[in-house]
Amino acid sequence: MSGLSLRGVTASHGRHVVLRDVDLDVTRGSTTAILGPSGCGKTTLLRVVAGFHRADAGLVTIGGTAVCGPGLDTPPERRGIGYLAQEGALFPHLSVAENIGFGLPRRAPGRTARIEQLLLLVGLDLEMGARRPDQLSGGQQQRVALARALAREPDLVLLDEPFSALDTGLRASTRRAVADALAAQGVTVLLVTHDQDEALSFADQVVVMDSGRVLQAGPPAELYATPADRLTAAFLGEVSTLPGTASEGVVECALGRLPLVTACSGPVEVSLRPEQIRLTRGPVAGTDGSPATVTHVDYFGHDALVHLVLGADTPVLARTVAAADLPSPGEVVSLDVLGPVLAFPSP
Repeated sequence: MSGLSLRGVTASHGRHVVLRDVDLDVTRGSTTAILGPSGCGKTTLLRVVAGFHRADAGLVTIGGTAVCGPGLDTPPERRGIGYLAQEGALFPHLSVAENIGFGLPRRAPGRTARIEQLLLLVGLDLEMGARRPDQLSGGQQQRVALARALAREPDLVLLDEPFSALDTGLRASTRRAVADALAAQGVTVLLVTHDQDEALSFADQVVVMDSGRVLQAGPPAELYATPADRLTAAFLGEVSTLPGTASEGVVECALGRLPLVTACSGPVEVSLRPEQIRLTRGPVAGTDGSPATVTHVDYFGHDALVHLVLGADTPVLARTVAAADLPSPGEVVSLDVLGPVLAFPSP
């Protein structure tokens, strides 16, 4: 059953159309990440679902109930949603417990027990309930904001760039804690982010948008491996593009004769992920690989991204985990390709 559905949703800011005939389905209890460049419409989509922005056309249903459509615009507080903003937006004059319980009736039976349950759910000790927001780290503040968003047991939780203000060390741990808490509650989640790694690791479904339209939607691994177009391929991670000519399921390019994921013919652009390119150091003469010159190396500890030039001026990226044996700038190495490759018709 669908936890969230959009059909033909169009929305504008003044005369500028921001969303164009958007269709989207989010399965109940799953997490969907909306990914795209700045200005693509992802935040407006979230605001339309929340009821903060009126759509020009289309239908929005949450848990099978229409909340937006012709002659219908249910107020945000009646849509059964929880909302977690980028900064958390905690009330600075209230304690952690008071922030979490803000939306709960003061005399509701079990109110205190519910607040304590939520503190534990998001991985915070009960004694933190007495603290003020300025006594918490950024990651702890976001966990409190999530607990507040879950307090009234919403059908749908909306996450608007919730981890972007956190430093790198806090981001991963907070993201995992938030994901675990949401999974434990079994709620439907819609996340807006510009972070590809976040979308791929956090969501069950990734939706890539550009210019107000959905380019492609599907499981993260499917989108990463078989993007529908160049823009989706590039937005989901690093990619090297080589000109080539395709025929009968293979493509001829500067890296040799390569099998294709999907058959096509004629002039194409070959798209290669860095992990598809194997780099071999040592004498190049006599090998089956293609010679390339290292220009520089980005070292990340767990792996490294090697920037190379193939031929006269074709840039190529290769990822290697052999961090102890990295090539040096100016070194000539041999490249070959692992597995079939993607190719898109040349523009």
